[in-house]
Amino acid sequence: MTLVRLKGGTLFDPINNVNGERRDLTFRDGRIVDVPATTPVDREYDATGMIVMAGGIDLHSHIGGGKTNLSRLLLPEDHRADAPGADAPGADAPGAVAPREAAYEAARDDNGRYLRLPSCGVCTPGTLATGYRYAEMGYTAAFEPAMMPSNARHTHLEMGDTPIIDHGAYVMLGNDELFLQMLAARDDFERLRDYVGWTITASKALGVKVVNPGGISAFKFNQRSLDVDEPHAHYGITPRDVLRTLTRALTELRVPHPLHVHTSNLGVPGNLASTIATMDAADGLPIHLTHIQFHSYGTEGSRKFSSGARQIAEAVNARPNVSIDVGQIIFGQTVTASGDTMMQFRNAPLARPHKWVVGDIECDAGCGVLPFRYREQSYVNALQWIIGLEIFLLVDDPWRVAMTTDHPNGGPFTSYPHLIRLLMDKTFRDEQLAKLHPEAQVASALPELKREFSLYEIAIITRAGPARLLGLRDRGHLGAGAAADIAVYRDEPDRERMFTSPAYVFKDGELVARDGTLVATPTGGIHFVAPEFDRGIEKTLRAYSDANLASNFAHAAISDDEACRCCRGGRLLPVECLT
Repeated sequence: MTLVRLKGGTLFDPINNVNGERRDLTFRDGRIVDVPATTPVDREYDATGMIVMAGGIDLHSHIGGGKTNLSRLLLPEDHRADAPGADAPGADAPGAVAPREAAYEAARDDNGRYLRLPSCGVCTPGTLATGYRYAEMGYTAAFEPAMMPSNARHTHLEMGDTPIIDHGAYVMLGNDELFLQMLAARDDFERLRDYVGWTITASKALGVKVVNPGGISAFKFNQRSLDVDEPHAHYGITPRDVLRTLTRALTELRVPHPLHVHTSNLGVPGNLASTIATMDAADGLPIHLTHIQFHSYGTEGSRKFSSGARQIAEAVNARPNVSIDVGQIIFGQTVTASGDTMMQFRNAPLARPHKWVVGDIECDAGCGVLPFRYREQSYVNALQWIIGLEIFLLVDDPWRVAMTTDHPNGGPFTSYPHLIRLLMDKTFRDEQLAKLHPEAQVASALPELKREFSLYEIAIITRAGPARLLGLRDRGHLGAGAAADIAVYRDEPDRERMFTSPAYVFKDGELVARDGTLVATPTGGIHFVAPEFDRGIEKTLRAYSDANLASNFAHAAISDDEACRCCRGGRLLPVECLT
């Protein structure tokens, strides 16, 4: 039982109200322990003058499943250009990943074997590169937000192939035909609740996501938009009906993570009204609105496209049941991958390069994938960048805001250090604003926002807050008993440089990266929740499956053993339901 001490670091641990205190941190067998300062240790690391935080947690990042693979297939040039020795496209852009030939050569274990197996890509990295790059930044967990039930095994296999980091996924509901049939028939709520509980358990999910509630289904019936109180052309239900049912179901099932909502009318000017209506559709129950930047647009000005950030922030501030992640855009090339086929079909003409995919699977849901390049001199793109930052700076409670780029939709997750610098350094923020389309600068409230995030607040939006929102009681903090997922950063004035290459990163107490270079590649675990429900619902599910689906219902549920195999023997990390 090796006892390890981090000596003299400055800790930022918001869950335990530790704000910049210099103290030692000790861990053993993958867990942080509280021992006397005089206790002898087997290994010690000098963290004097360094910043110590829990490992980062990305609660919304598309890292597994069918559309992630489609994204990789759609941009082979992205992977060719990022291969070792190649010049990465846009290497000077924020968040871009430089050629990694040197890192490949350096990342060897004591026996001379490569730790970093070949894997590449900037917009949507391969599974291996995804794990490497998260760990090298000090992140130890990431969560796939859009797992279709019929594609759950594939999603878990891809996440399981991602080394080092823990993972989990939210299963998609609210556009599947059986749910909509039951809702339209005014079936008993308890049966709908049990259907939700069964789906979470069978797919080994951590929560539920709804994308454009009812809208993906409505698209199949030639509806090209569906607002919160607009009836579905076929089923007659509204997005509000879907939202109320799912939020109530998750509350009664005691699932820790609130309903994860991609609201109606993503990207549409004037959609801020739909976004606020979505908040109120929860009737005061917990609800999480994801990549809210894409849902915060007004129609003011000659271009009929304006920032709704202030109205959205005021709405969030006034509703303590609402949490959000931002979905900040980052300038440069990326690929957008979404379950919102309605929106992606509409955006297809904007694809750059001009190629796209729209698909549907087993009446569960759909997906649309198209490449996109965010440009500083585009008025719309510049204002999107501004809106995201305005939301970060205008929402009062950082515990209800998570830092995301909706990877890869707003930009790659590797741009997080750049985003942190934008939030912490107003001078740098103003310099970047000055490079943008001049009309967007004039339309911005950003210059008047003086707020600069502290290290304590950064620890909340990247670690403590996501852990609390997901119900991960032993992650996101540095208290005794917590998992020894730890990132140690040199305290540099350039916060982007600081958060790009931590001095040390520990995963479950094992040193996995030093100064941005891998030294170990352990297997991560899988977080999931298993709520209680009436298994009598399986009779209805079996009948529907036998009549409509290609798969065998007997094979629908993923067992614990299979989940363990899917993640290459990684530990099962069940999350407790709320009491």
